[in-house]
Amino acid sequence: MKRCRAEKRDLAPLAPFKLGMLAGATSDLLVDDLVAAACRHGIALEIVPAPYDQVVQQALDPASLVNTARPDAILVAVDHRWLRLDGPVLDRDAAQVVAVQMAQLAEIVRALQNHSGASAILQTLPIPSMPLFGSFDRRVRGSLRGIIDDANRALGSLAENTGSYLLDVAALAEQIGTDRWFDPVQWAAYKLPFSADCVPIYADHVGRLLAAIRGKTRKCLVLDLDNTIWGGVVGDDGVAGLFIGQGDARGEAFTAVQRSALELRERGIMLAVCSKNDETAARAPFREHPEMLLKEEHFAVFQANWIDKPSNLEAIARTLNIGLDSVVLLDDNPAERAQVRAALPEVAVPELPEDASWYAWYLRAAGYFEAIAFSAEDRGRVASYAADAQRSAVMAKARDLGEYLTSLEMKISFAPFDVQGRQRITQLINKTNQFNLTTRRYTEREVIEMENNPLTFTLQVRLADKFGDLGMIAILICRPLCGDPPSWEIDTWLMSCRVLGRKVEQAMLDKVAREAAVRGVRRLVGRYIPTAKNAIVAEHYGNLGFRRASAKDGGQTLWEMDVDTYSTPPLPMTSEDRFIQPASDNRSDLTTSDPGN
Repeated sequence: MKRCRAEKRDLAPLAPFKLGMLAGATSDLLVDDLVAAACRHGIALEIVPAPYDQVVQQALDPASLVNTARPDAILVAVDHRWLRLDGPVLDRDAAQVVAVQMAQLAEIVRALQNHSGASAILQTLPIPSMPLFGSFDRRVRGSLRGIIDDANRALGSLAENTGSYLLDVAALAEQIGTDRWFDPVQWAAYKLPFSADCVPIYADHVGRLLAAIRGKTRKCLVLDLDNTIWGGVVGDDGVAGLFIGQGDARGEAFTAVQRSALELRERGIMLAVCSKNDETAARAPFREHPEMLLKEEHFAVFQANWIDKPSNLEAIARTLNIGLDSVVLLDDNPAERAQVRAALPEVAVPELPEDASWYAWYLRAAGYFEAIAFSAEDRGRVASYAADAQRSAVMAKARDLGEYLTSLEMKISFAPFDVQGRQRITQLINKTNQFNLTTRRYTEREVIEMENNPLTFTLQVRLADKFGDLGMIAILICRPLCGDPPSWEIDTWLMSCRVLGRKVEQAMLDKVAREAAVRGVRRLVGRYIPTAKNAIVAEHYGNLGFRRASAKDGGQTLWEMDVDTYSTPPLPMTSEDRFIQPASDNRSDLTTSDPGN
């Protein structure tokens, strides 16, 4: 990575990320590992390390190295020792001791946000295996375990209340074993906060979190069938000869895989099948075997044929309108795994051991589905894709596009950015690639700043139809431009590709133009910045009636529209919004819910 940067090489498709790092102990060993691990998760990481144990000084000084670097996020890598929670508190109020340290950490977070504009990444605190009372430690509020437990609960609340991210180092240390995590010799000699042997896995977990912040979490789990979600080969053994279900060690292993897949589906991960198999035989266990947890309706796409798996995976991605870099393949066959890795390196393919009992563990341990939020849209994503199938059936029967759109009975709603939509807004900004005019990424903290800035016009758009609620499907951000006439530049315009062809973009422009007119804005300026994935919107502004103002080498274009000459087109939807109009405006037609407005 250092050589690539020195040679000014293009690091695409890695997403750039600048990370400030404040550490309460020696952190020099972490830097190279963090860059390498982030690369595995699709991030080109640049680290701005602060001097040793300068956490408070760097946070409070507006001119500090970390604050002036304007990072995307700042990792506050402190542990129980730095927070002075390194021993039992039996002679004082333990809750008060924890509260004092959390107040100090809250002050650090607020200072970093105010001076750098970046969100903080807070770490939970591993608990050293040093019981004072033995098993009775859990019942003593002031024991070391007790006060660190309290501190971890407070850290979760602090992260939520300040828009910070949370890195669960405590869970990682438990997974590894705290006796392996802590090394008193290395602490005494070098002030290493944890064993040097654990640096790579710690770095990998940081990399996962940064990838999630950048919207690179995988969206779809594709499952092989034979010897992956059941034991045996259905074409040879028949449905009755498969190993699934309780009472048999081999069958329980595959039931665990199915249960894990269902749990991922419940949190919004799409499921698909990709199997070299006769389709009738492949579907039979889902219909006939009484121990199957997975059913046909759980899968968004079912590909069972004799075509090579890379081709089938490409077909699955096209059907779901997602990139191959959103796909994970779980397959027991090492030859098939190798073929997919070679042909489609964007697809994640976890290596699996021979014993299927480990399959679910290996899948979860790989970090493909790391999350920084869990919204209502995430929870309802799978049901939404099922509704898409119903919409497709209606479209097939419609005589023309206009009839189809009218038959959907769409309702579009507009609102400025707010706390209720904040997580989903940040998620869309950081993961939308195709219908994204500028592909600018913003943290949750920056989204909060936009909410509170009266000069920034923000728009969150939701869409529903007679088949269901599609949730938040579009985001738009406008910023004022200096000069005459008064103008807005459209900083960000992104949409879910699932609503293409529904005239949502026309409805959004109508809303923006009307709001601009109310606020005295006379010109809208749009910019298209090309990337490897957003070619579909190269003519977006031209198609909406903007005139091209300029073009640069590399494909970047600038577009303009006069608000005074804009006229509302016919729209196949009703609308409602939660915008408060300026008191001086008395035009009642701006918030009508009649069709076409």
